[in-house]
Amino acid sequence: MPAAMSSDTALSPTGSSAGPLLGLDGEPLRIGVLTSGGDAQGMNAAVRAVVRTAIRLGAKPYAVMEGWAGAVAGGDGIRPLEWDSVGSVLQRGGTIIGTARSAEFRERAGQLAAARNLLEHGIDRLVVIGGDGSLTGTNEFRKNWPSLLEELVAGGDISAETAAAHPVLMV
Repeated sequence: MPAAMSSDTALSPTGSSAGPLLGLDGEPLRIGVLTSGGDAQGMNAAVRAVVRTAIRLGAKPYAVMEGWAGAVAGGDGIRPLEWDSVGSVLQRGGTIIGTARSAEFRERAGQLAAARNLLEHGIDRLVVIGGDGSLTGTNEFRKNWPSLLEELVAGGDISAETAAAHPVLMV
């Protein structure tokens, strides 16, 4: 543990003395975390680590519920997370944010919906916890991001300013 960080601050949501991580729009970064595919050991520990690290660094973490299905559905499928949202999860099985395989996400219309719904929350950074199929699909989404933004702007679903503030999907 670094000398500047005591054991008390290492475990608290305010353990960082640096300012918040900011996006191109000058707002704190918003990071989505999702679990995809089948349940696996350690998913809850990974979700907890992402959420608490994001908070410590001044970013705002969001759960994408039920994997890519939550991104496609939007609404309650994307929820902000707090420090206590991931308390007492290490001993629980499965994944506290749910997981699913999404046939809709494999189609262009599903990816457009997912991009629009993520951008409604200002999310352009994702931590995807899953296997090879999950990461292959995520990489395809990342590669499609610029053309998805163009299509969303052309269709009037997002503004050109929103697209300019989130030009790249970081995974």
